[in-house]
Amino acid sequence: MSEHKKLTQEQIDLLVSRGCRAEDWGTVYCTDPQSLNYVRGVRFSGTVKFGTFTEVFTLPGGIRKHSGLRECTLHNVTVGDDSLIENVTNYVANYDIGSHTYIENVDLLLNEDPSAFGNGVEVSVLNETGGREVKIYDRMSAQIAYVLAMYRHRPVLIKKINDMIEEYAASQVSERGRIGDYVSIRNTRHINGVRIGDYAVISGASRLRNGTVHSNKYAPVTIAHGVIADDFIICSGSHVADNTTLERCFVGQACHLGHGYSASDSLFFSNCQGENGEACAIFAGPFTVTHHKSTLLIAGMFSFMNAGSGSNQSNHMYKLGPIHQGILERGAKTASDSYILWPSRVGAFSLVMGRHVTHSDTSHLPFSYLIEQQNTTYLVPGVNLRSVGTVRDAQKWPKRDSRKDPDRLDCINYNLLSPYTIQKMFKGIKLLNNLQYSSGELSDIYSYHSTKIRNSSLRNGIRYYQVAITKFLGNSIIKRLEKLPAGASDKEIQEALKPTCPIGQGIWADLSGLIAPRDAIKDIIERVERGEMTLQSLFDAFQNLHAWYYDAEWTWAYDKYEEFFGYPLESITAAQVIDIVERWKSAVIGLDRELYEDARKEFNLASMTGFGADGDREIKERDFSEVRGDFESNSFVTAVLEHIKVKEALGNELIERLKR
Repeated sequence: MSEHKKLTQEQIDLLVSRGCRAEDWGTVYCTDPQSLNYVRGVRFSGTVKFGTFTEVFTLPGGIRKHSGLRECTLHNVTVGDDSLIENVTNYVANYDIGSHTYIENVDLLLNEDPSAFGNGVEVSVLNETGGREVKIYDRMSAQIAYVLAMYRHRPVLIKKINDMIEEYAASQVSERGRIGDYVSIRNTRHINGVRIGDYAVISGASRLRNGTVHSNKYAPVTIAHGVIADDFIICSGSHVADNTTLERCFVGQACHLGHGYSASDSLFFSNCQGENGEACAIFAGPFTVTHHKSTLLIAGMFSFMNAGSGSNQSNHMYKLGPIHQGILERGAKTASDSYILWPSRVGAFSLVMGRHVTHSDTSHLPFSYLIEQQNTTYLVPGVNLRSVGTVRDAQKWPKRDSRKDPDRLDCINYNLLSPYTIQKMFKGIKLLNNLQYSSGELSDIYSYHSTKIRNSSLRNGIRYYQVAITKFLGNSIIKRLEKLPAGASDKEIQEALKPTCPIGQGIWADLSGLIAPRDAIKDIIERVERGEMTLQSLFDAFQNLHAWYYDAEWTWAYDKYEEFFGYPLESITAAQVIDIVERWKSAVIGLDRELYEDARKEFNLASMTGFGADGDREIKERDFSEVRGDFESNSFVTAVLEHIKVKEALGNELIERLKR
């Protein structure tokens, strides 16, 4: 932008002739006298500066509008080159507006008081009455928020991070709002104290107050019809529309909220979707999805979760208020009309069906079903490992990561089997064996943490966990030896298997998408407590931990081979590796066969109900085939069959290499 200059008397006269007024023409500046031809009906107040107006905007339908200032009141405003401000009912005050920005049919746009634009707002997540507040800011990651919400047992840590966030929020305070370059704001009523990033599109919003729209060229933010948002931050690539209401909320990258969704005191991280329903005091980790009007998510922590229609939870037992909370670990789902009475904790990748009021904790039994029968919670351990839906979910999440911003805030690990879930399976096998031993192998029903487990379910659960552990450990050792030359000696095999990463041993945790060793997390936390980290270095530390995942995973897995297979890797032989790979092949192929049969259920005669409305069985089958295709050509089925071939070939190749 060229230098701003005061107006000459001749230029003032031109503007007056075009219906313009000013309290003091001496505080109105422009860079190009030619631009005055595109200024009409403007009331200037305070200091106003504007640039050149040469660009023409082409609107949908082919309408063309020249940049300029028309029919508006501007108070203490700077306008960049080639922008348009037209038809502002009230006024624009205390804003710096970028270049190539289009503002039309706005009621009020102002920055009333010094504002931090949503930075530092406290969100009472999980516990509505307080105690787990998270101070939001425009670069917050799911991992930092997780620590703030869940590590309250370390008050020094919480104070240090909160102090850093407050310092950051203070650095963002300004008496002037900012609207970036290439922004479009149309048909919007009130915007007060909102900082809007480049390339944002705001169309038909009702009210935006005290917030940041963290938009950029790579991942624009869209805020559309009827949106009301107070005390908020919306990150890059997100879409908020259709009468959505947000109050004290953080919306992470590439989220989609719409169809009248309502949320208060909630955090949504990357790729969350919320439509029609309601959220209150939830921690929605990456890929939390809810689509239905009758669904309420309240006081819970979720990630990689899909809420069925009518899903509901209670955090209020009409005693001390809404103080209870619950956790659905990563990948857990709720079926239609499910209900959970908090406090409860559901294990990873589990499915909840029916109404559950017994405060169960199944965190050591992942991949399970929780089924309600006659007001009793029945647990089916490990059965979700053979569910085609679980595998489909694991495949779709990476494909549905919509983040376009190269600066990704959240660390997301998509692995279905990881030290986090496998460690639970080791515990689950011991737990189920102990139940069987203490109650007897012939017992019909076993009791565990307010749930019931049938005898057949217990035995199958042990088998499923053993298969999954075999699969994980087999995958790991094959990956580790993929570059081992043919004819390698036992010593060379042992050398190739030695861990190279200093971290990984011990218990692992899931920090809302980041799977990492607790010891490494503890080290980061202690550095924060000692005052050795800034907000940015804390963010970087979690990013680095995420990057080390596979090396740290092998460090963890290294000691498990002796425990599970009886083969210590420091003295393993080629023959023993071959035995592990043969058992791995059997586990992988067997599990894939079960997935194959589970998928077949979607193509049986019962699934054809509703097809072939006016014909016999032959027409029903033909109608079904035309709509759904046949079983053998289904994309998932063919992928399973191909997976069997690939894994079998992979195992055979390593076996042959070791034999040579």
